[in-house]
Amino acid sequence: MCPAPTERPRERGQLLVLFALGLVAMVAMVGLVLDGSDTFNQRRGQQNGADLAALAGANAYMNSYYATRNVATARSAAQAAAVAAATTNGYTNGVGATVSTTVTLLSAGAEVRVNVTKPHPNTFSRVMGFASWDVSVTAAARAFVVDTAIGAAPWIMHKDAFDADGTPKWGPGNPHWFGVSNNDAPDVADDIAWTDYNGGNNVDSAEVHSIIAGDNIITATFQFGQYLGQHNQGYHTTLFDDTVNYLFNEPIPVPIVGPGDPECPGTPGYTEGCFYGWAFFVVTDAEGGSTKKIKGYFLEDFKSQPLTVGECTPAMEAAGACGVISFDNPFGAFVVRLTD
Repeated sequence: MCPAPTERPRERGQLLVLFALGLVAMVAMVGLVLDGSDTFNQRRGQQNGADLAALAGANAYMNSYYATRNVATARSAAQAAAVAAATTNGYTNGVGATVSTTVTLLSAGAEVRVNVTKPHPNTFSRVMGFASWDVSVTAAARAFVVDTAIGAAPWIMHKDAFDADGTPKWGPGNPHWFGVSNNDAPDVADDIAWTDYNGGNNVDSAEVHSIIAGDNIITATFQFGQYLGQHNQGYHTTLFDDTVNYLFNEPIPVPIVGPGDPECPGTPGYTEGCFYGWAFFVVTDAEGGSTKKIKGYFLEDFKSQPLTVGECTPAMEAAGACGVISFDNPFGAFVVRLTD
């Protein structure tokens, strides 16, 4: 009797099909890995180019403003320098890449942001239909003068903590405990009072906490005589732990206040808590509970200068008050650095 025919030839054909499909899948996976790795290399190069372009723009803003004292001229110089630096590093808008630059004015300086997008030509991933994909990066750099009080201490201190020539009575060599007398404003040398930088309403502990933690960025300009007290004479015991947790050993600008003659000249009706200027203060300790004190020292002399807090607002920009860098500012620090 003849043996029955087998299905082996058909089974061999099925294995070939499965093998071919598996091979395609493996090639596609290897392709994604290889093209993905090359994409990361491209992104690293683009990020470096964007960083350098943003820094070049910020540096140009600083130099141009120093030479011309003109915000519009400095802004144009920053834009041109950022574009030129991006081109030098191989990223020209419309030539295989999309490059955009923006110059945003700050309350004292400007931020230059550079965005670079460039397709990544794939090799192996073409098998899966991905001929290319876009790689996008962004970078921002700022040119500014350190005369802003973003992150300022939300408390005020008395001008009698300084001698007549502005020298602090308590410096790095002799930190001191500063208490809370529970008044709207300090009235002696080692007294403090909380502030939300708005003399027109009561100070709320949760609001001051958000300022200490950096969640609430205040935007305001303090002029001589402006009242900065707290209105509700609160101890705000919980804020002392916040102070040492968030601000320990950090130099922070603190508003310095004193009495009016007989009232705050900028805010009639108040005899204490009148703004006189600023000083940098370093927190070394703080205790709530029954103590309610902050320990620390003044980093340098008192500065009898008005100070802007926060970013440039639309109203400030409309008034032409943004972007200006004061080269005779009281803090004397000029910075160009990457911020993003």
